[in-house]
Amino acid sequence: MKTILKTSIGLLVSVFLCVSCVVGEQTETVTTQEPVDYVNPYMGNISHLLVPTFPTVHLPNSMLRVYPERADYTGDRLGGLPIIVTNHRERSAFNLCPYQGEETGLRPIISYSYDREKIRPFRYEVYLDNEEIQVDYAPSHQSAVYALTFEKQGPAYLVFNTRDGLLRTGDNYVSGYQYIDKKTRVYLYAETDRKPLKAGVLSEGSVDYDASSAEGKNAAIALAFGDGVTQLGVRYGVSFISEEQAKKNLYREIVAYDVDVVAKAARDQWNEALGKIQVQGGTDEERSVFYTSLYRCYERPICLSEDGRYYSAFDGQIHEDGGRPFYTDDWIWDTYRATHPLRALIDKNRENDIIRSFLLMAEQMGTNWMPTFPEVTGDTRRMNSNHGVATVIDAYRKGLRGFELEKAYIACKKGIEEKTLIPWSAAPAGWLDEFYKEHGYIPALRPGEKETVPNVSAWEKRQPIAVTLGTSYDEWCLSQIAQELGKTDEANYYLRRSYNYRNVFNPDTRFFHPKDKDGKFIYPLDYRYDGGMGARDYYDENNGYVYRWDVQHNIGDLITLIGGNENFISALDSMFNTPMGMSKFQFYSMLPDHTGNVGMFSMANEPSLHIPYLYNYAGKPWMTQKRIRTLLNQWFRNDLMGVPGDEDGGGMSAFVVFSQMGFYPVTPGFPSYNIGSPMFTDVKIDMGEGVTFEIRANNASPENKYIQSAKLNGVTLDQPWFNHSDIAEGGVLELEMGPKANKAWGVGTPPPSAGPMPE
Repeated sequence: MKTILKTSIGLLVSVFLCVSCVVGEQTETVTTQEPVDYVNPYMGNISHLLVPTFPTVHLPNSMLRVYPERADYTGDRLGGLPIIVTNHRERSAFNLCPYQGEETGLRPIISYSYDREKIRPFRYEVYLDNEEIQVDYAPSHQSAVYALTFEKQGPAYLVFNTRDGLLRTGDNYVSGYQYIDKKTRVYLYAETDRKPLKAGVLSEGSVDYDASSAEGKNAAIALAFGDGVTQLGVRYGVSFISEEQAKKNLYREIVAYDVDVVAKAARDQWNEALGKIQVQGGTDEERSVFYTSLYRCYERPICLSEDGRYYSAFDGQIHEDGGRPFYTDDWIWDTYRATHPLRALIDKNRENDIIRSFLLMAEQMGTNWMPTFPEVTGDTRRMNSNHGVATVIDAYRKGLRGFELEKAYIACKKGIEEKTLIPWSAAPAGWLDEFYKEHGYIPALRPGEKETVPNVSAWEKRQPIAVTLGTSYDEWCLSQIAQELGKTDEANYYLRRSYNYRNVFNPDTRFFHPKDKDGKFIYPLDYRYDGGMGARDYYDENNGYVYRWDVQHNIGDLITLIGGNENFISALDSMFNTPMGMSKFQFYSMLPDHTGNVGMFSMANEPSLHIPYLYNYAGKPWMTQKRIRTLLNQWFRNDLMGVPGDEDGGGMSAFVVFSQMGFYPVTPGFPSYNIGSPMFTDVKIDMGEGVTFEIRANNASPENKYIQSAKLNGVTLDQPWFNHSDIAEGGVLELEMGPKANKAWGVGTPPPSAGPMPE
């Protein structure tokens, strides 16, 4: 009887249906969870060290995003209510403050005590307990609606604030703009569902009701609604084009002051997006981690198209979009590794439009350099390398044709050849770049040696190993685009340059090791923590142990350099088992991005994401299966500290999505996937146009993490990887899972690499 009951409950929980259960004379409706119900925006809101995740309320890839106006999750005060977050991880532009009481208590931004907060991707609810105001909010793409319930006695007010800009009021509206930087503005048009008794400019603790506009820092407008008001509705639109466009955006999207209606539409859109991947099996906690991670992959980039037009900070102009959306706010250094490949799998049209947007940005900047960190305010050129090239070749080789490859090749080539390789710089190429072209590596400074090269940041430094390795990969990607275009000579030229990582490989230590301009390795050097703050004198944010594996395009050659499969496996194991050699306080004071440590491996930073899969290349895929499961269980949990480091709006979350499904794109540009260890017994991926790829992991469980055998599309598979072409028209990967490793499975054929250097 217990077995039958347990089976019945399992079936009830796993099926995505509404089931009517008749008990005696009563009928009870049991509704199981939809994908969005598993999303926990609070996951990771308390950071291990640096930046936490944010509980963002928005629609997938939408221009309008908000999260609570507070210092961090542990803060017990809200600085007003949010209107729009313009760049990932930044504070809100504009501000809304409801208030009830004496007018002397009005402030441009009111500090609220709060309670009973509930955040879902499509809705934000909070109770301002001292003010006794209930807040309910729901977003659309370029507009949103607030429902405010006032519970105290006394006159009700609304205060709108722009931190640096202009606001004006008339009848029942407030409109204006806020500067984001010197050339970029975001515009607001807001209406209330009742006309205020009076309105004016709030300044220095009093309201001037004879004034109707305010300009400057913390310019604020107060709307007075008088006594007896218990409910107020506020709806607003935003725009990067104009106030009039903000008004049009509002009227196009929100026709009534009804939070329930807007939230229902938003919820449906989230279920449609998240429902592109359906999972069965696993625990509720594992499903929450999965769908929360997938939700974060939709935070960026954002669509800026408004009624067929968009503002571009890349030239400061308004453009027609030609019927195809324009996207920005994408930190490519983080997202090229897994977020873009995930979108190429489940959202091809959007990925096409995003890459096309990159090419438009390159044109609009006047340099025709491929962007690296495109934001609402333009390309900030943060981090190092030019990994936009990887998004191009990866998408193209997976069949995406919504952009001009020749145009992309030119922009990528110019970005690598004409722009300096110096991190965080948009300057033209200079001495360091010429040195790289001649010698095949970025020279490091010796301890105490003064920097003499202009544009090298005193904080970010040269990052010589990170830049050399990153550029080697970028030039491999460029060679592959040239090959697709039939540019044989250029393909061969950049292919040879893609082996430049060899120039900084130290054969004695078998690590990538900084060299000075005379070609001499710099000693002494401890790969765990040398290189100054963030190891930037030599590496970047991560230490030499992590950058030892940063040859994504040619793991096979890296195995040869390290001394063959056994030495390679030993080196991997050593990384996971090498202690810090000092206190955590000392280590993290120098390497604050290098959290989520397992030995010298950092689960918290993007250059580490592919490393657990590298056992597949050296004949021990069962170790990849073990490592992946262990890392996911250790570091990604459905709780406030369930993300080990900076999540970066999908950069790390896409790793979780792929890895929980059971495969991962180690090398964007090679249209292939490494197999790991799926957490779910069944995964169905909607690839569009009626095509479905399914992963069946029979008997998968926390104990059964090892692959015993595999079939791909009904044919026995004895290798730990598969090609995108194998699944492009749909297919089934079927894995038999068990509690002990089958050390003979998948050992014979490693995943593809660029291979030995051509003659």
